[in-house]
Amino acid sequence: MRQLFPTAGDVDPADKARPIEDYGLLGDTRTAALVGSDGAIDWLCVPRFDGQPVFGRLVGGPAAGTFRMGPAGTATVIARRYRPHTATLETTWDTPGGQLTLTEGMIADVRGRLLPSSLLVRRLTAAGGPVDAVVEFDPRLGEHHRPPRIEHRGDVVVCSWSTTALALRASPPLRLEARGPVRMRVPPGQPVTLALSVADREPLTYVDPDAAWAALKADEHDWQTWCADIDGDLPHRDAVARSLLTLRLLTYSPSGAPVAAPTTSLPEDPGGIRNWDYRFAWPRDASIGIGAFLGVGKHAEARHFHAWLLHASRLDRPRLPVLLTLHGRHPTAERELDGWPGYAHSRPVRVGNGADNQHQLDGYGWVLDAAWLLTRAGQRLYAETWRAMRGFADEVARRWREPDAGIWEIRGDGAHHVHSKLMAWLALDRALRIASTRRTPDPQVARWRAERDAIAAEVLSAGFNPERGSYTRSYGSNDLDAAVLVLPLLDLEPRDSPRVRATIEAVRRELSAGGPLLYRYPPGQDGLPGTEGAFLPCSFWLVQALASTGRVDEAAQLFADLLDLANPLGLLPEEINPRGHCYLGNYPQALTHAALIQAALAIRDTQPD
Repeated sequence: MRQLFPTAGDVDPADKARPIEDYGLLGDTRTAALVGSDGAIDWLCVPRFDGQPVFGRLVGGPAAGTFRMGPAGTATVIARRYRPHTATLETTWDTPGGQLTLTEGMIADVRGRLLPSSLLVRRLTAAGGPVDAVVEFDPRLGEHHRPPRIEHRGDVVVCSWSTTALALRASPPLRLEARGPVRMRVPPGQPVTLALSVADREPLTYVDPDAAWAALKADEHDWQTWCADIDGDLPHRDAVARSLLTLRLLTYSPSGAPVAAPTTSLPEDPGGIRNWDYRFAWPRDASIGIGAFLGVGKHAEARHFHAWLLHASRLDRPRLPVLLTLHGRHPTAERELDGWPGYAHSRPVRVGNGADNQHQLDGYGWVLDAAWLLTRAGQRLYAETWRAMRGFADEVARRWREPDAGIWEIRGDGAHHVHSKLMAWLALDRALRIASTRRTPDPQVARWRAERDAIAAEVLSAGFNPERGSYTRSYGSNDLDAAVLVLPLLDLEPRDSPRVRATIEAVRRELSAGGPLLYRYPPGQDGLPGTEGAFLPCSFWLVQALASTGRVDEAAQLFADLLDLANPLGLLPEEINPRGHCYLGNYPQALTHAALIQAALAIRDTQPD
């Protein structure tokens, strides 16, 4: 993993953006915060991932609020890590007075205790001498950065708006302020602990900071227990465990919805317009997550994802929505926020997502494949679930000949994307496999089989370009598409066929962004101004493709090279700039971490017994 420890004070968000890769993730499976190595929380939405930000400096600038806790003067970060197999983050600075460590986290399990649904705990400890520290607590709510009403109730500072409130309390008691810095001295052996309670349309709970710290320690034990049974034979097990933890933190536990990322509008092209809101749940991503959790034996998490999918899609069946809110509704229309400067002056800042109404054929394949994986793992589908899956298969059989927007959500005219057709074939193939385990009407099975075979015949003919010697992005196109790396995983044709091998090589060669990185398609071929970076999930799909075609040593080396691109905390984005390897796009990205897990599983599953 790359070592990235900026000196505290090196980056002033007012004039230069802190690198995306410098941020760590704090989460409680309901919302999440991004915290920089200077101890500043620059992104936190309440009460959910898709709620309004109370600390939004990441894309809203200084007026959008922050919550910093760390050294008061010049300091150098000397260590940063998650405590092993937990979601608790530690940052240690070297200062003129001694070393200062910030330990922080959010409480995931609040059941059976008088705790708010979101509780953030932050503790400073000193070693080697007393250290001057500072707390800067400046919450602003929502689109218009509304300042709160501020009250001091004993040793608690309360910030409130109409239906939202925050309560900040310290141990030992401090005269905390909002909007202004509070300086303190932290002696060795006398930690300073802060507890931030969040309330939204519910009573505000004041939590004793020492009790909050005890709750964080209990949470750590729960995470360690959860990680303990992850397969010890997985390559790079600690990196895989961190990705699994990240997926759990990005799952909205009240509904089971997996959020694609906790952020909006982190740019794919700094300074450009490629800024999107990813605080939604994509059925495709949920299905890939099901495969990842099943592969490591986490059946309960896999079923949780699938239960959300069944519930969320109920009003649209047999159509499969492209994306949904955390509660299974369609998102509001995509719009731009006036006056938001954006990360690194990347405007517009958007909320909502315009891909909502697209026709994306590939999603059906991912969903039905996940249903088959559950079936194969002995998790029998409920009758209602099977009815829903049959409806999806019927929709594919009816619509697969239509053009679609494709996996990359190109905002223009549809096309006959080869990857989409491959996934349509997969949808019907997996429906047939499930049907073999339970009673299904013969005419329905016959139709699925006929349409599956028709898709195969068309893809083998129209999807392959003889002049290029590979499968291409769409029928009649000369462009390549890294998404077709799924080809050897489907068994549409033999994995060792010359055409499959040639396609893998062509993608690896012609979409290379240098080193282990791949572009998802030829840069500049999506109709939008500007460029984008290398797309990390594609590189992990290449690992799977290499492993599944017998090139296990190459797959293992590529996997190791990709892990070196993770930040010191083991977190990864959607995209990386091939020059300098700075992170691009919303972060951390669930799809990237799910693809990492599946790549590790592919390597494991090709190892000799």
